[in-house]
This record gives sequence, structure tokens and C-alpha cells, in this order.
Amino acid sequence: MKSEKISEAVVRRLPVYLRYLNELQKREVSTVSSQELGQKLDLNPAQIRKDLAYFGDFGRKGIGYDVSYLIEKIRQILKLDQKINVALVGAGNLGHALSNYNAFLKDNMKIVAIFDSYSPKVGMKINNLTVQPMEELEKTVHEYGIRIGIITVPDFEAQNVANQLIAAGIEAILNFAPTIVKAPPHIRIHTADFTTDLQSLAYYLDNGKEEASHDDNEVDG
Repeated sequence: MKSEKISEAVVRRLPVYLRYLNELQKREVSTVSSQELGQKLDLNPAQIRKDLAYFGDFGRKGIGYDVSYLIEKIRQILKLDQKINVALVGAGNLGHALSNYNAFLKDNMKIVAIFDSYSPKVGMKINNLTVQPMEELEKTVHEYGIRIGIITVPDFEAQNVANQLIAAGIEAILNFAPTIVKAPPHIRIHTADFTTDLQSLAYYLDNGKEEASHDDNEVDG
């Protein structure tokens, strides 16, 4: 692997490659070119080759990439060849959905514990896991070697939950709360903000019509 720092954009594309490679493997496709990957994933083939080259020389000129071998290598890069335990805080509707969605966390990465501060939810069963009180967070994190936390609580609770996860020994957080969560530099946080994504999508509505109308006006003028 190259010694230079790998950008977040590159790391975020690796699971996209892995997902499609897994599809190819299911169809018993043995090799794939960067051109084929680019066409399927709507990415520049040169970008794909550059992304993968950060981590090693996986392709063969004139042949492409061995699908099984590349799956193995990307899984190693993403540490998916290791067992990674995850804790989820927030046993509401979204927490239920994430816990029950088997394709969300698969392979060796699994939600092994669910927590909530609302006492009526404590003791509930979700996907064979019992919702635990927040008081048991630190003990459970150490007991199960949990490294990643998922936050699915209201925005006004998110920072407090993040603080508790960090204090318990969590190394990375996936935040679904619609707010910015702060953490020390050594803690990695990714935010999944549905509201922001929807609002940004709204910008593109009717843009094609406006551009066409603008072009027509220029022609008429």
C-alpha cells in the first residue's frame, strides 16, 4: 500500500466496488476490467484503477481483475476479514429498521448490542437482541470488544450519546441524528443525514426544464 494518505472519497468507493464484485461472483464471473466496472458503476475507469492502485497491483494488463482475488483484497483493506462488533443506541423506528435489515451489516460486522435511555424500551427484543439501559454501555463495550457505535436518537440527545460511546471506548461512530456531532480527532464520525440529502435533491427538480427554457430563450433572442 502506498504511504500517502488515502482520501475519504477513495475509501467510500471501495464498498461500492465490493458490492458489485460480489454480484459478479454470484453470477460466476471470474474476471472484470476497469472499463466494465466503470460502465456498471458510472465511474471513470481510470479513477477505478487509480483507487485500487493505492493499495496494490491487483490487475493484469489485457485480462483485468480476478473477481475472487479482488473481493478478498478489498475485504482485507476494509478490515471486513475481521470480526467487528457494533453497538446501536436508540431503539426507535430507525433503530429497529437498521437492526432488522440483514444486508446492512453482514459478513463479520454485526450489531451485537442495542441501548436506549427510555425505560419502557429497555428489555424489548429486537432481532434477538435485548435492549439494554445506557448504564450498561461501558461494560458491554468492553465485554464484547465493540469498536463502532451507531446513533439513532433525536438530535438533542446525539452529542451526549456520542460522548458516552467515546468514553466507553468506541473508536468510530455512524451518526443518523440530524445534527453535527463533535468528537476528538482520533474518533472517526460519519453522518448519514436524510434531511440534507432530500433537500439537496430538491434543488435538481425541474432544473432540466429550466435549462431547456433558458436555451430556447437564447435561440429566440
